Amino acid sequence: MKNKAFKALWVGEIVSELAGAAGGIINGLILYELTGSREWMGLLWLVYFLPSLVLQGMSAPFLNHVAKEKVLKRIQLLRSAAYLFPLIGYVSGMDTLVLSGLILLQLCLGLLQPIYASLSFSILPDLCREEELTEANGILDGTMRLMSFLAPGVTALLLIVVPTQLIYALSSGLFLFSALSLSRLPQTEAAEWIKGSWWHELKEGYRVFFRYPVLVRMTGLSSLVQFAVGAAMVLSIPFIRGEMGGSPWEYALFSASFPIGYVLGTWMLKKMPLYSWIMYAGLIGGGLSFALLWMAPSIPVAWGCELLGGLLFPLFNARSAAIFQQAAPRERLAQLSAVRLLMLRITMPLGILFGSNMFFTLSTRNAFLTIGLIIIVPASFFLIRSHYGVDKNGRAAA
Repeated sequence: MKNKAFKALWVGEIVSELAGAAGGIINGLILYELTGSREWMGLLWLVYFLPSLVLQGMSAPFLNHVAKEKVLKRIQLLRSAAYLFPLIGYVSGMDTLVLSGLILLQLCLGLLQPIYASLSFSILPDLCREEELTEANGILDGTMRLMSFLAPGVTALLLIVVPTQLIYALSSGLFLFSALSLSRLPQTEAAEWIKGSWWHELKEGYRVFFRYPVLVRMTGLSSLVQFAVGAAMVLSIPFIRGEMGGSPWEYALFSASFPIGYVLGTWMLKKMPLYSWIMYAGLIGGGLSFALLWMAPSIPVAWGCELLGGLLFPLFNARSAAIFQQAAPRERLAQLSAVRLLMLRITMPLGILFGSNMFFTLSTRNAFLTIGLIIIVPASFFLIRSHYGVDKNGRAAA
């Protein structure tokens, strides 16, 4: 894309994702080195996750009334400063201060992430024309997947040549660079705050959200994908290492297959028309990639299933995000984006609980089949429905 404003956001996102992924890896390594405890590992993620969900719900009414580009830049500056907390602990030479710095860092990141994600999603229609939104969402989504694939390898190479704690300084510098890139975003208009209670605004945001069936539908289907991703996070290692008897490098390739496919799928997205049936077909194909693991006879076939999912899911994810951005009232897009993100983030831990067999007793293969069907059945329904609802331009209705 030749859009300079979008490129500024894109560069900021690339650097931010790399910095966050590298920092997250180091957080886990250092915490385990200090405590040797799985319980502390879980606690660190709870410190990140639970406050962010609370803030996600509470902050929604205010996000319509801020200058998005300024808040995005300030969040990156705050993240840059937060990554110095554990580094300061290391300089002090006190393990207690290092641990305190880690907890404080996770708390800051957890509180800032939902606001950043909601605003970066809602600012896209201000930066791009409507016909560019699907491609823009696909590029951003594909970039995030690519960084999640590259970051562990880049971090591992860095750890060969620099001390572990210096990665925090690198992450801090990268977030600062991201803030500089975001400072090039054009000024956006913020809706004027009308006197009224926060509670009234909160209820109004959810009322508007559920008044638009297309917003509910796109969010609901995206939530099913997040549920499946959460379950797969738990199921993948037992499937490859246990069920299939694979080695660590075979699991590493299994983990890499989906993001590699996703980057290819994002490129393929540029060549595809924007018909809704293609969007739903991509979702069905992505669900099928999970279901096929139920009968995968070998590890190479499992790699192919993950690659297939990566190729097809962008056809749904990027287009559904664009439909949401186009259908939501512009003056409430930031607030409705926060509602959308809250629903997406809630379903991932539900998927983790499902995959962990805490409430359901399913074999690994049957669990993959189940989450595949959870996606395929509703996607097939809406694919059939879209076939009978054609708009004036000849495109299948969403």
